[in-house]
Amino acid sequence: MSDQWRQLHLGDVVNLKRGYDLPKRLRRPGNVPIVSSSGESGMHDEAKVKGPGVVTGRYGTLGEVFYVEHDYWPLNTTLYVQDFKGNHRRFISYFLQTLGFASQNAAGAVPGVNRNHLHKLDVKVPGVPTQRKIASILSAYDDLTENNTRRIAIAEEMAQAIYREWFVNFRFPGHENVKLVDSPLGQIPEGWEVATLETVLEFFIGGGWGKAAEEEGFTEIGAVIRGTDIPNAKHMNVLSCPVRFHKQSNIRSRRVQDGDIVFEVSGGSKGQPVGRSLFVSDRLLACFEDDVICASFCKLIRPNGEKLRSSLFFHYLLESYTNGVIEQYEVQSTGIKNFKFTEFLAREHIAVPPSVIQDEFDTQFHTIQSQIEVLGRKTANLRTTRDLLLPKLISGKLDVEDLDIDVGLAADALEEATA
Repeated sequence: MSDQWRQLHLGDVVNLKRGYDLPKRLRRPGNVPIVSSSGESGMHDEAKVKGPGVVTGRYGTLGEVFYVEHDYWPLNTTLYVQDFKGNHRRFISYFLQTLGFASQNAAGAVPGVNRNHLHKLDVKVPGVPTQRKIASILSAYDDLTENNTRRIAIAEEMAQAIYREWFVNFRFPGHENVKLVDSPLGQIPEGWEVATLETVLEFFIGGGWGKAAEEEGFTEIGAVIRGTDIPNAKHMNVLSCPVRFHKQSNIRSRRVQDGDIVFEVSGGSKGQPVGRSLFVSDRLLACFEDDVICASFCKLIRPNGEKLRSSLFFHYLLESYTNGVIEQYEVQSTGIKNFKFTEFLAREHIAVPPSVIQDEFDTQFHTIQSQIEVLGRKTANLRTTRDLLLPKLISGKLDVEDLDIDVGLAADALEEATA
């Protein structure tokens, strides 16, 4: 490590400065990102800092570091890098992630850090040429991850758009030859039936939680999918799902299988209703080493495939989440949001199309879902590898000084390697 790795204080590497207050009442529509301690949290029409920049939390959420490509407004809950002192900006964003700012929490009721204390931290940094190489390697992983994430979002939107076009707007293939008739839901295509949700299900049951350690009666190992795990699990990232010990009867009665749906019935947060859904596939289950159940704050739903394909019921739930129907069955209790699941199943109706239309949608759904899951698995692997590389590169344990890295080609090479 001859490329001038130097032992310094953090204040010799960068200068951190407190962000700026911007009450919501003073925010105006614009395209300037507002960055809080938890990341981008809105837009404004005025920037306080020229990009690209680096921001971390000062109060509230600590330890996360955000690289901001364009001019931005850092809120007063953040610290931003005012002066990079000649160092590579993208490298600094990675470097700060390894310093454990969350452990520097100052005494107080609200988690916070003192920038003057941070400036005194002992750190070791390489020269700019090595900084550039390290940033090139890590940013290649991040850029490909971001690209995959965009592709996944497009695929998810495409699947939901097809569902909405066919089963909400009734513009399914051949709809021109089918007249609309009156029904309890309003006009629906002739030959379609109206059913309550409970009548198209084969089975549903609440989840379980088990025990953290093995004890009498709790001897079966099983992973647990919680509501909070759903956003990651739908993209094949199951690292956050805890593995616990369960009763054999609970594993047997609650084991999820291909085509099941995990539905969140308790939890939620401000601005986020309960009712998130996860479609379970064999590919998702293969990400786990053990049997899988859903948590006690969720329901396992198994549609009756003879009446309604799982793919349709899953997208019905997604549509109901988006259009606010699910939120109507939400109740607040002791700070926790709960969902009136039984009432929802009994009161809500769905238009059930003929099997031939269901099968055609199901085929399209599984084609798109397969793409989502493959991209999700690649993305999860990229994140895992990047997280393993990060501390080794930043500490110099993995020496890149002699590597001939073309900064512009790093992402292309990585994409080819993971295709």
